[in-house]
Amino acid sequence: MSWKREWRRGVRDGLAIGLGYVPVSFTFGFLAVSGGLPVWVACLISLTNLTSAGQFAGTNLILANAGYMEIAMTTFVINIRYMLMSLALSQRIEKKMGAAKRMLFGFGVTDETFVVASLRPGTLRFAYLIGLITLPIMGWNLGTLMGACISAVLPAALQNAMGIALYGMFIALLVPAARDSFHVLIIVLLAVFVNCFLKYVPVFSCISSGFRIILATVLGAGVGAALFPKPLEEPVVDKKEGE
Repeated sequence: MSWKREWRRGVRDGLAIGLGYVPVSFTFGFLAVSGGLPVWVACLISLTNLTSAGQFAGTNLILANAGYMEIAMTTFVINIRYMLMSLALSQRIEKKMGAAKRMLFGFGVTDETFVVASLRPGTLRFAYLIGLITLPIMGWNLGTLMGACISAVLPAALQNAMGIALYGMFIALLVPAARDSFHVLIIVLLAVFVNCFLKYVPVFSCISSGFRIILATVLGAGVGAALFPKPLEEPVVDKKEGE
């Protein structure tokens, strides 16, 4: 299959992801600028990141004047799943793909691109992977730019009211998953309990909000992995290579 055809197939598979990223990144750009960041800073964050929840959490900590270590550790814990996704996909990509190409695609690994790439049978080739992340990256940055620019012209009262959009987004992500999986519900409740415990118990009141998120995430994910391990699945083998 030609490089152009593989790339076009990747672009086609990434179209829905790119369109879906626009409203989410719009909210990010809007909240970032409403919180006090310049438009160019909000756009630079999205241009150099593609992390959704990590960007929201990191930006909130920046606006709260958190320390560098707190911001770095929080975003690292939230985004560490992308390392695991990249390791899983590395078993499927063509062997001749060089380090530079691997890192280029690794920048575009998200929850959605990982799922689409994982479901594609056979060996994952560079042309397809680059096509897959093209529109998601464009959609994420376009939405950020639109939200950041619109935030500058809206009245302050409406900007403050839009702050609820972030919480609404996380609720929309958590509730369906918790409803469909009892294991997810247990992990979510555990993380909420840990965060509330650290916040309201006086002896732990010195712990900042960023570190509370880190501890709640690590404990919730660790307990979930220990109690509800997922069995390994058989890897998909390319028929041509198998022959």
